[in-house]
Amino acid sequence: MRLLLSAAVAALLSSTTSVAAPADQLKTLLDDHWAWSMKNSPVYATMLGIRTYDRELGDPSLAAEDRRAAEAQALIDRLDEIDTKALTPIDRTNAAILRRQLAEQVEGNKFGQRAVTFTTYSSWFQNFAGLGEDLPFQTKADYESYLARLAAYPAYNDAQIEVTRRGLKDGYAQPCEPLKGFEKTIGGVVVDDVTASRLYLPFKRKPSTISAADWAALDKRARDLIAKSVNPAFAQTLDFYTKEYAPKCRNVAGIGSTPGGADYYAFRVRAETTTDLAPDAIHKLGLSEVARITAEMEAVAKKAGYADRKSYVEHLRTDPRYYPKTPAELMREAAYLAKLIDGWMPKLFVNLPRLPYTVREIPAEIAEGTTTAYYGSGKLASATPGVYWVNTSKLDQRPFYELPSLTIHEAVPGHHHQISLAQELDLPMFRRFGFSSTAFVEGWALYTEGLGYDMGLYDTPAKEMGRLSYEMWRACRLVVDTGIHSKGWTREQAIQFMLDNTALSRGNIEAEVNRYITWPGQALAYKLGELTIRRLRTKAETALGEKFDLRRFHDAVLEQGSVPLDVLESHIDEWIVAQKKA
Repeated sequence: MRLLLSAAVAALLSSTTSVAAPADQLKTLLDDHWAWSMKNSPVYATMLGIRTYDRELGDPSLAAEDRRAAEAQALIDRLDEIDTKALTPIDRTNAAILRRQLAEQVEGNKFGQRAVTFTTYSSWFQNFAGLGEDLPFQTKADYESYLARLAAYPAYNDAQIEVTRRGLKDGYAQPCEPLKGFEKTIGGVVVDDVTASRLYLPFKRKPSTISAADWAALDKRARDLIAKSVNPAFAQTLDFYTKEYAPKCRNVAGIGSTPGGADYYAFRVRAETTTDLAPDAIHKLGLSEVARITAEMEAVAKKAGYADRKSYVEHLRTDPRYYPKTPAELMREAAYLAKLIDGWMPKLFVNLPRLPYTVREIPAEIAEGTTTAYYGSGKLASATPGVYWVNTSKLDQRPFYELPSLTIHEAVPGHHHQISLAQELDLPMFRRFGFSSTAFVEGWALYTEGLGYDMGLYDTPAKEMGRLSYEMWRACRLVVDTGIHSKGWTREQAIQFMLDNTALSRGNIEAEVNRYITWPGQALAYKLGELTIRRLRTKAETALGEKFDLRRFHDAVLEQGSVPLDVLESHIDEWIVAQKKA
């Protein structure tokens, strides 16, 4: 697939033709916007089968950020010239979502926090280390593209360090406490045996389309580039982090301690939740949810024969029979549950995506500092599956009773089902692959955890407590994230609140709190999105009575892709009316 991207990008600053119909104006703008997005996201473009920028990594400099923000504003100006009243309802939704996305990009660029380049959850160097698992590797051109990106990494790394150094100079460092051990995520990528490097992974298997002579040449170049270019760049990053960054980390957990931090947090809350809720209102909602779930946990504890929730949680945290003894044991159980749940999918949905998913261990160098699991989306165009990544470090912190909820959330019917289905929808490209409402995506995944009851997965008090603990975990996020960033909570206060209210192990809680501290606002999206979807389901069940079909309700929630919560609400209201008439 090859697009005439340069011409489209050059047209960004030009005004839409006044004589064109509004629908045509919008189509042209959407095409221009997508071409511009791909030019600015060259690695992602390759994943989607757009090969124009196959040798590039992108420009992470602040000057490039300023240019992209100006171009985003130019697109907004063009969008505002279109008479949206003359558009179809679907196109009005497309225009509204695009405008929201562009406006957030423009607004976000005004904050100095844009120079914070990593969290305990994500970083430019770990993203690069994983390219061998994300890109297509079927032809000689695919390998040539990868080698070009290996060669380009030192300059890209220099630019990222320069942005980070600028942020450090202006007072935008991450806090100290969450960064303990963070150097392992940098140094752990470098290994003495180049063939054991994650970066060498694509060369473990020779495609039949490449001759032996060509393969030998490609393999030698890969080894040389990893050893002589990429590994030294990682060493440079480690040196910068240990000598410059770590000594200047900040001592206060909340983002409010950085310049303009309160305004930045308010922006992050709006962007992540797609609501206008203030941090204080979210905090109070979280406390209310904590109280409700606590009562349910007390009932489960009594059913299990314990006096109260705390005594049962203590039993669950300390009894070794609930914990795997080896990584293989944990992975076998996760894989078994994944296939068991797969069998339920036709009972819960009419429409199912084509893309499969697999289960893998989180890379060792980041496992100890990251969350218990996460999902990585695949792409049919790049021949990559979705991945349910499972953390096999600290096995005494990974209880089996949490696995049903975890697997539902990260694989199906949670993230993999929703994200893969969205890629196949008949929607503009930016909505299939570009725009993502965290409140919708994470709210959906949390909502699906409750479907484990329909599947019979919570068949013991321990598993039921694990499910409730996971819901409580997300309720606590509303309290803890706002507590840290708008009420001055310390890291230890946040950890203790979660220890007091969830059944999560301390290791999981510490990793989670580190994530909330270094990634403000993102954790709020889960519970707010889930509460919205649950409320809409109750609304549909009440309105439709015997006409309510759970499979078709789920399809209706997902059939517009990832959308802001107000757009979802309007869509389900319209769906209810249509179902009544059917």
